[in-house]
Amino acid sequence: MSEARLILTCGLPGAGKTELARRLAADRNAVRLTKDEWLWALGSSPWDEPTRESIERELWRLAQEILRLGVSVVLDFGLWARTERDEMRSTARGLGIGVELHYLDVPADELWRRIEARNSEPPWDSHPIRRSDLNGWLRQFQAPDPAELALFDPPRTSR
Repeated sequence: MSEARLILTCGLPGAGKTELARRLAADRNAVRLTKDEWLWALGSSPWDEPTRESIERELWRLAQEILRLGVSVVLDFGLWARTERDEMRSTARGLGIGVELHYLDVPADELWRRIEARNSEPPWDSHPIRRSDLNGWLRQFQAPDPAELALFDPPRTSR
C-alpha cells in the first residue's frame, strides 16, 4: 500500500472540519481541498447547488489524480451520507491508498454558536446560515457509527 493517504473530514457546518483539515494537511505534508473555499473563490456560495456539485465532482477527480502521484490529500467536504464515504473509501482502496475518516461530533447548540459567530464575518455575512438550515441538516446527516468507523484506517500521527 502507498504511503499516501486519503484523509476525509466528516461533520456538519461549524464542527471544525476546515480547521482540522488545515492542521492535518500541514502535519502530513498533504494537499488540502476545501470545497467552500473553492466556491467562494469562484464567486459562488455553498448555497449554489449546481456549482457546489460540480466543484465536489472536480475536486474528487483532482484528489484521485494527486493520490495516484503518491501525495496525501485532505478532502474537506463534510460527507454527510454514508454512501459518499463508502464510495470514496472504496475508490481510494482500489488505488492502493489508505483512508482515514475524521468525524467531528459536535452538539447542535455548539454548532449553532459557532455558526452564528461565523455568520457575522465575510463571506458568510452575505450568505448566512439560518437556524432552520442547521435543524434540517441535523435530520439529514448520517453520522458514522462504530461499525463504519472501523472500516477506515487508524489515523497516522506524523508524516
